[in-house]
Amino acid sequence: MEKRVTELEPYVKDYQQLNGLALAYMGDAVFEVYIRQHLLQKGKTKPHKLHLEAIHFVSAKAQAAVLKKMIDDNFLTDEELAVMRRGRNAKSGTIPKNTDVQTYRHSTAFEAVIGWVYLANHRDRLDEIVKEAIQKIESGE
Repeated sequence: MEKRVTELEPYVKDYQQLNGLALAYMGDAVFEVYIRQHLLQKGKTKPHKLHLEAIHFVSAKAQAAVLKKMIDDNFLTDEELAVMRRGRNAKSGTIPKNTDVQTYRHSTAFEAVIGWVYLANHRDRLDEIVKEAIQKIESGE
């Protein structure tokens, strides 16, 4: 019989050991799903319009700005800040096309936090972080 995941069990047992880029890989996908759901809930339905609006939320520039504001507001926990630093300091080996290296690293750090919280199965906290990020992006903070 398949064991069901509870709120207390992490999705990946060794999520604490994953490197910053692996966490960012997961965080990128999770944040994208949240943003798509948010846009659909707002009544957006045309694929091209959805894509253009999603870019506003998932761009490296937007994610880096949100992370900076969250740090300034002391929104992240000490554990999340440690994960953020792991993500920011990870060396990807690729050169970002549409942004500078610092912005790219900060967006990777933001995605790493999202990935870590998701893999830890802290759903309430994940909802808080994403809600805060959406609010900050929509308000232009």
